[in-house]
Amino acid sequence: MKKFFVIIFLLVTCHFYAQNDFLYEKPPVFSECENVDLELLQKCFDNQIFSHVFNTFKVPEIVSNDNYNGDVVVLFEVDKEGDFRVIYVDATYQELKDEAKSVFEELPKIKPGTYNGKPTYKQYSIAIKIPLVNQAVETKDLSKDEDPNIDKELTELENAAKKEYDSVNLKLVPFSNKEYKSQLNIPFTHSNYSKFDRSINLVGTNSHTASKPYMYEDVSAYYNFQAEIDTLAKDASTFAGRKLWNERLVRVEGKDYWFTIDPIFDFEVGKDTEAEFSNTYNNTRGINIQGGFGKKFSFYTSFFESQGRFAQYYNQYAESIKAADEVAIIPGRGIAKDFKDNGYDYPVAEAYLSYTPFKFLNVQFGHGKNFIGDGYRSLFISDVATPHPFLKLNTTFWKIKYTSTWMWLRDVRPQVKVDGAYLPKNMATHFLSWNVSKRLNIGLFESVIWDNSNNRGFDINYLNPIIFFRAIEFETGQDAGNALMGLSGKYKLNDNMNVYGQFIIDEFSLSDVSGGEKSWKNKFGYQLGLKFYNAFKVKNLMLQTEYNRVRPYTYSHNNVVLNYGHSNQSMAHLWGSNFSEFVLIGRYHYKRWFGNAKMVMGTRGLDYNDGTDNYSYGGNIYRDYDERPYDTGVDVAQGNKTSTFFANLQVGYVINPATNLKLFTDVTFRDFNPNVQTTNATNSNTVWFNLGIRTDLFNWYFDL
Repeated sequence: MKKFFVIIFLLVTCHFYAQNDFLYEKPPVFSECENVDLELLQKCFDNQIFSHVFNTFKVPEIVSNDNYNGDVVVLFEVDKEGDFRVIYVDATYQELKDEAKSVFEELPKIKPGTYNGKPTYKQYSIAIKIPLVNQAVETKDLSKDEDPNIDKELTELENAAKKEYDSVNLKLVPFSNKEYKSQLNIPFTHSNYSKFDRSINLVGTNSHTASKPYMYEDVSAYYNFQAEIDTLAKDASTFAGRKLWNERLVRVEGKDYWFTIDPIFDFEVGKDTEAEFSNTYNNTRGINIQGGFGKKFSFYTSFFESQGRFAQYYNQYAESIKAADEVAIIPGRGIAKDFKDNGYDYPVAEAYLSYTPFKFLNVQFGHGKNFIGDGYRSLFISDVATPHPFLKLNTTFWKIKYTSTWMWLRDVRPQVKVDGAYLPKNMATHFLSWNVSKRLNIGLFESVIWDNSNNRGFDINYLNPIIFFRAIEFETGQDAGNALMGLSGKYKLNDNMNVYGQFIIDEFSLSDVSGGEKSWKNKFGYQLGLKFYNAFKVKNLMLQTEYNRVRPYTYSHNNVVLNYGHSNQSMAHLWGSNFSEFVLIGRYHYKRWFGNAKMVMGTRGLDYNDGTDNYSYGGNIYRDYDERPYDTGVDVAQGNKTSTFFANLQVGYVINPATNLKLFTDVTFRDFNPNVQTTNATNSNTVWFNLGIRTDLFNWYFDL
């Protein structure tokens, strides 16, 4: 613990130097400093502290006898009432710690510091030198004090240059939460986004809501994050209380920069009624660092170290999609290794840089996930697969937002492994969002996947952000890439209700579409949905219903590397293709309390793979569509027809809204019922109870 606080000191210590920028803040004021000029108030405060320490501090006898030479580091604050509070003392001798606390307890109550005219707390650190010396500036009149650091033999510019190092100081407080208007992405969770979904979907807004995650600076035009945080703030006077309930752990802000550091937790324990093992659990520890430089550049990085064991059905699925020579792939997270009894060890890292060179353009480069759509699911690009490298350009002007994304993916199956390495492939997407009117939005989508055939690498043809991928696919050859096209729409019925939808087409053959024979080439899918905000006049209650249907063989290819997937997971809908699904969701929040309810019902067509019938029925996007049993009469849920029912109810409490740390409990019911039981499709009927505390930063889909 001592080392932890020493590290915090090194990161956030506030040096005792006069501050030059008092545009928004004013330091605490001793009575002796009330007539001092504003720009010298901090210096006067410093001198009063140093003088008090020199005149009051008594070096313990044991320290003097040992001829000790060193420092006593004290972190203290002046609270909103003007009282001094010692937060932490670091010293070699316990006697020095006790004496330092005693000295600061004798300081009088003073006028508190202010920020924008309002009282605020101020934190400082001071290093008391042992043997004791008077560190105060010897002067009678601070307002007329001549800077002792000025060398009359140097020019004014040279003297200013000599002060540069000391002027570059970190300011711990006040912290202005620049995050909420920065180029940082708002961590994408459906629950979190539902809080401001209505605000950005009001009739008459010119927002673009399909391309996710959103940036704070975009949403802040419609939703006041700071006001929401202030509303939820608890009255915590202690340092530990503020960090637990209201603030980020480490907050540093300078004139042109800021950053925060926070721990990440996900501690869960539960019980799966179907599993033979005693309990389920997840144990995640991590760190999150984010910040910004100037007004145009932001950065984010997080690292998760995790061990877990989940419900039996989830474990079985994770092992069924495992990479070559590995134990499992945790869906949405990454490759896992064995951990103790039926558990998995799965580290994950996500990071990105975000830069806005001018008003209309934002560029992001990172390792993470993206999502395109207004629904719970997406048939274009979803966040159900594991994180991957990406480069994204968001161009916004007039009533249009244009998003171009390039992604570097992997095929991790044993049969495509080359020289011990996973096979790389690439994806590029374009999405054009156009607000046709105050109520209607239309989106055009296209994507293409290609691999490294003929050592082509990252095909320069697809680097053009405004080219049509289908034309390039024809030009380079059908087997050189897999292109898809899509159309989306949203209509705002009123401020509290909107309808949305998507249509994706993988292959278009007019004769087959119009032939009425249900050709296998009719590879398309669609989504229809409705959102109802403040439902039935209940504030903060959002209801959502959605229907998704994708025909067999959509997203697949005869060159199996060119499927629409990454790390044995779909880049679109979680279920791949050959399914129909109905989703009903309710979300409610009141102050720091929240509740989420979700029901998913669907029918899927799975493969048999029983040694006799090894055909591909179109649900597994990783299989060659040429392995189909017939060309016509193809319908949704063909093959091993399987009905699925999934329901989840979750309630919880937001411990810290700044970090989205939540305490929650939930219960999940799942019924999975295939017509024929196979190795990868067995009857399952289970109830999964769960309790946990989690830093909620990403969506986790258990509705397999």
